[in-house]
Amino acid sequence: MFEEKMNEIRSQIADKETQVETFATEIRSLLEAENLEDAKAKKEEREALKAELAELRENLALYEDQKEGNQVKETKRSKETPKEKEYRDALNDFIRSKGEKRDGVTLKDGEAVVPGYLLESRAATGVVSADVDVTIPESIVYNPEMEIKTVTDLKQFTNIFQANTASGKYPILKKATARLNTVAELEANPELAKPEFTEVDWAVQTYRGAIPISNESIQDSAVDLVGIISRNANEQKLNTTNYAIANVLKTFTAAAMSTLDDLKKIINVSLDPAYNKAIVATQSFYNVLDTLKDGNGRYLLQDSIVSPSGKTLLGMPVFVIEDTLFGEAGNTTAFIGDLSRAVLFANRVDVTVRWVANEIYGQYLQVATRFDTKKADANAGYFVTYTAPVEGGAGE
Repeated sequence: MFEEKMNEIRSQIADKETQVETFATEIRSLLEAENLEDAKAKKEEREALKAELAELRENLALYEDQKEGNQVKETKRSKETPKEKEYRDALNDFIRSKGEKRDGVTLKDGEAVVPGYLLESRAATGVVSADVDVTIPESIVYNPEMEIKTVTDLKQFTNIFQANTASGKYPILKKATARLNTVAELEANPELAKPEFTEVDWAVQTYRGAIPISNESIQDSAVDLVGIISRNANEQKLNTTNYAIANVLKTFTAAAMSTLDDLKKIINVSLDPAYNKAIVATQSFYNVLDTLKDGNGRYLLQDSIVSPSGKTLLGMPVFVIEDTLFGEAGNTTAFIGDLSRAVLFANRVDVTVRWVANEIYGQYLQVATRFDTKKADANAGYFVTYTAPVEGGAGE
């Protein structure tokens, strides 16, 4: 009897948790649209739903305490039931197919739910109420402000391909240099030059991490704590891919720059005109670019609604990264060239999974990404270091 009632309550809890998260998304959308009245009304509905959810959780805890009879729970299940094995197999199929096979898997907001009985019971260190006390109010409501920090996602500008194995080779077609021959009328066609390829060896690496979040901290926080932690985890994933791409860019042929003429020579002469050129600059190098002027004293760095970065220099988009990605703070370096030809990004898996862990009365958030980055076309760019000229400014 208890088990049937507990399953019913768990189903109600799952439904209401989904509704609470849906309300949170709708509230953010209304606020972005500056529809304050509807947002306030939606918030009141969400608070009422959270109160119902808290009551359901208390009822479930009461049933669980009675069912257990205050006995110590087993740390491990001695034998897996057929039903548990069936769900485990379905979950493995879901993960191996990268979310395409969903039969038999319970989903929540597009994420697979892993029941607690499939996880080993163990003490866990992670986010508890004491860790997030700044978000748990005593007599006031406090919503933490996100730090203003713009990070360029370099991955989107590389040559991304979906890797289906752990390692392999990727062919890169070289730029054609041969020309057609003149042929007299009715003469046989001469043979065309064969296309030339280079092969890039790649092998994916796994980057992952997980953090347990107590249900107490989720319930008592005045804000969407899970959402905050999820955003932070994705920021860490972005930092990881940017770091890997930056390490590849640093291996390109070194070039020196002291004046505007040096920069123009790299762009106009050193790089083939067929490349789609861009500048990936450290903050300190960007500051140098921001001071460059033409012969009439006009600044060369321009705002652009067409450029993905919003800034252009000599017709090239300019992307800004932290100094430390290319070295130490204060270094004036940049990659100048064609990012899509320069870097091969072998993307294997990119997932974010969240599941309920009953043995710790909390949830686990896991982020994992498997990829590799390699230099593709060695002629596609230069790693440029700026040194201030002995006499005159950088733009002279």
